[in-house]
Amino acid sequence: MASFNKVILVGNMTRDPDFRTISNGTPVVEIGLAVNERKKDGGGGFVDETSFFDVTVWSRNAEIIRDYTRKGSPLLIEGRLKQDVWEQEGQKRSKIKVIAERVVLLGSRDGVGNNGTGYQQQSGYSQSGYQQQRDQQRFQGSPQRVDDYSQDVGEDIPF
Repeated sequence: MASFNKVILVGNMTRDPDFRTISNGTPVVEIGLAVNERKKDGGGGFVDETSFFDVTVWSRNAEIIRDYTRKGSPLLIEGRLKQDVWEQEGQKRSKIKVIAERVVLLGSRDGVGNNGTGYQQQSGYSQSGYQQQRDQQRFQGSPQRVDDYSQDVGEDIPF
């Protein structure tokens, strides 16, 4: 039988990142993420229901979390669920946590840092210098108008 394990969360960090390096030199950071869901209550008003998740982030993404985030930072986490099982005082214990595969910094609460453009780093992914420069130019200034693209389209439109 096939299986699929994917989770996408958007929320705020509940504590400062807990960064360490494991014995082989790989960076890892543990964070807490609070995700709010707004629901309508019986009286017609709205109430926020908060869920808390433990997230483990590895490699370059861990270094980015360490350097650019703190408690309260908004993040988008894409990853997979992992169940840890252990025995404590004769009882089996388990905990489900998120292993981050992709991290997007959504901005900061105080407006300092990434100027609201967000920073995205994927595991095993690095952009060329040309690509980074092109992306930076794309985020600066005002967006292009639709008719600015007409020179690239040509006359062979299939519809």
